[in-house]
Amino acid sequence: MKKLLTTMTISVAMLAGAPAIAQQAQSYQEPAQAGQQTTQFTDAELQQFVNAQNNINEIRDDFMAKIESADSPEKAQELQMEANDEMVTVIEEVGLDIPTYNAIATAYNSEPQVRNRIDELMM
Repeated sequence: MKKLLTTMTISVAMLAGAPAIAQQAQSYQEPAQAGQQTTQFTDAELQQFVNAQNNINEIRDDFMAKIESADSPEKAQELQMEANDEMVTVIEEVGLDIPTYNAIATAYNSEPQVRNRIDELMM
């Protein structure tokens, strides 16, 4: 469970690193009002998220080692961009768009109801 949360945080951070993607995510997410949970996702969207997340975990594991051993900051940035591109491809291949993926990841971290639904799908 904690690994999923960490993975999603890293994945979202890597995805948000691309300006166009971050801009799309900002335009999609609505600010939550005090104590009010406003996001709703279909079971199909959550299943797509879980499917994407499994592949993203593999990409993250592969690229984190490469990034950590990069011989220059430029090479590390290049590897991060390559990982980002692969993650975007995975997300789109399962049928989600980047803003929806990011919104679900954010909701997983902040909304217990969404977290519980995703955890059930992962079992």
